[in-house]
Amino acid sequence: MSIENAKKKELIEEYKTHPTDTGSPEVQVAILTERINNLTEHFKEHKKDHHSRRGLLMLVSKRKRLLGFLAKTDITRYRNLIARLGLRH
Repeated sequence: MSIENAKKKELIEEYKTHPTDTGSPEVQVAILTERINNLTEHFKEHKKDHHSRRGLLMLVSKRKRLLGFLAKTDITRYRNLIARLGLRH
């Protein structure tokens, strides 16, 4: 499930690191987390939708790689991000 443009812009505004930021790891992880949460809700009703489940696994993998990159480059930004998003490591 994709997210609406308004919600995406709201996430970008909340997680951006500088005024023209749209692609920092924080923004990307926030958008991926929103999409993952939407898909998780979708699967509560559609248990046999295995094609979308593959997409969910790919999103989770991408988010994990981005979080790994952020943890390697700047651990404080990583810790702040997972605290703000409510993720566990």
